Amino acid sequence: VQLQASGGGLVQAGGSLRLSCAASGRTFSNDAVGWFRQAPGKEREFVAAIRWSGSSRYYADSVKGRFTISRDVAKNTVYLQMNSLKPEDTAVYYCAVSPRAIATSVVREGSYPYWGQGTLVTVSS
Repeated sequence: VQLQASGGGLVQAGGSLRLSCAASGRTFSNDAVGWFRQAPGKEREFVAAIRWSGSSRYYADSVKGRFTISRDVAKNTVYLQMNSLKPEDTAVYYCAVSPRAIATSVVREGSYPYWGQGTLVTVSS
């Protein structure tokens, strides 16, 4: 599985960005595709995830109401729409794929064997 994350950049607080995660090398069925982020000096943390079927979406409390995860089946791509960005959202954002994650494990990075290279999001105050 190859994952290509893109869409990061520099934005002012209150602004928006849309990240993309283009996947290849696998036919998705019940996989979960997740976004994680790692801020400088901090551990990587869960942001959001979606079932490829579209049946379920999961969000970290810190981004609920501001971020929306979606997927385009035809393009094999998952998006993370980030609105009302805050300086504390500054991080490298990674997308990842889990073939077997269940609802209680989608938040754990150990559930994801496939990872993209990361894209940097910087939010200025």
